[in-house]
Amino acid sequence: MANKIPKPGAAVRGSRTGRPIMALLDLLGRRWMLRIMWELRGAALGFRELQAVCDEMSPSVLSQRLRELCAAGVLQSTDDGYLLTAEGRKLLQLLIPLQSWAERWAQRVAPARTRPSRTKK
Repeated sequence: MANKIPKPGAAVRGSRTGRPIMALLDLLGRRWMLRIMWELRGAALGFRELQAVCDEMSPSVLSQRLRELCAAGVLQSTDDGYLLTAEGRKLLQLLIPLQSWAERWAQRVAPARTRPSRTKK
């Protein structure tokens, strides 16, 4: 199942029944998927540009992830590079509130050494 694109109605990680939300979470939970989508939030990027902004991920992994996201209808390939489809933009918009939550969470759970110290004099 590792190379198959998760699809609603088929067994996926975490669900034998393939509930739509579980299939989506399986797809988005694959390494680099969300990072690729996040980097394409502003404009189309070519393969090499995308590889560079994604911390030089291996070309084979990037190629596989791009194929999966295109097959899922989240991305499309154009003459200008890869870009989010209308559905991909809708999906990303749904994920953006997680950024705010993650920032608040990071503040709550940040190790004490990263917080400003409050020593008494």
